[in-house]
Amino acid sequence: MTFSFYRYLVVVVSSIGINYGQIANNLPSPEKVVPLVKSIGADRVKLYDADPKVLKAFAGTNVEFIVGLGNEYLSKMQDLDSAQSWVKSNVQTYLPATKITSIAVGNEVLTFNDTSLSGCLLPAMQNIHTALVNLKLDRQVTVTTAHSLAVLETSYPPSSGAFRQDLKGCLSPILDFLSKSCSPFLINAYPFFAYKANPKQVSLDFVLFQPTDGIDDSGNNLHYDNMLFAQIDAVYAALGSLGYKTLPVQISETGWPSKGDEDEVGATPENAKKYNGNLLKLVSQKKGTPAMPNSHLDIFVFAMFNENLKPGPTSERNYGLFKPDGTPAYNLGFSGISSSGSNNTGTNAPSYILPPENPSSGEEFPGGALESYH
Repeated sequence: MTFSFYRYLVVVVSSIGINYGQIANNLPSPEKVVPLVKSIGADRVKLYDADPKVLKAFAGTNVEFIVGLGNEYLSKMQDLDSAQSWVKSNVQTYLPATKITSIAVGNEVLTFNDTSLSGCLLPAMQNIHTALVNLKLDRQVTVTTAHSLAVLETSYPPSSGAFRQDLKGCLSPILDFLSKSCSPFLINAYPFFAYKANPKQVSLDFVLFQPTDGIDDSGNNLHYDNMLFAQIDAVYAALGSLGYKTLPVQISETGWPSKGDEDEVGATPENAKKYNGNLLKLVSQKKGTPAMPNSHLDIFVFAMFNENLKPGPTSERNYGLFKPDGTPAYNLGFSGISSSGSNNTGTNAPSYILPPENPSSGEEFPGGALESYH
């Protein structure tokens, strides 16, 4: 298989991460993914497992990893011996050659269709952390879990963000654990879902970081010119309402599909280019959100590749920045590197071209439409 690798040369991107999912049967070997990850300027990778082939391939690269412990293991991790065995096999084995910095215990567990797992989450997190302490790894590896934005009961306006009442009993002790262990709160945020659900009311410009009038939040007297920032600040508000205003927030997933079903309005290469291109531009500017201007954006883009075996609508298989053959899924302004490895431009100087900021929608954004974006 021949690969054309692309170097993503954007003005110094501030700590961008990439989700590396592998629900596919046609992906390149991890050894071939290493230069591709580096080519887009990503210095962090988030896995949904602890794939030994990936962790070995990235040894010595200085790329930081969040490894995942799947929902199917949560019940077993309530046993400390099992947790210790898992950490030894899936984390300690690869340190320090591979820079594992965090373990994500489960994914969107509190909003998962198997509600029995909710009670397993915190004990599993605690046991994984205890295992790290026992192995003297707790100072270099944190323990957290990623949540869906559906954990919010209210999200508009952002200043009124609040967690669902039925989840507070589970969330409060988890937040206490994160705070005491100096671990971040992970949230998966997708403005695409809001637009897909209500394209006639939600402004496409607002969700794609395009020029727009935006919205004003009378609760905090702040202005929002894009939906992702509004979503993030709603999470900060929800955390603050429970007494965890200073808990760091990571956007563990966000992205835009380049293809979808007929009813998946907006899933196009053009919109994916605008969303991810403008997102990376914002990250490179080291901007915080309106409510947290001094907290840099900590974001993992979803995803590295289109994954052809993912279930669900067509969009689920088309979030990748890249196709399995190593070429971009759409033109995001990469400067090409030929299969021989030589840079087509003959230079390593910055050559990134930001997507044009032409407004793609003249719709006014009705504030109330934000109520459905989680």
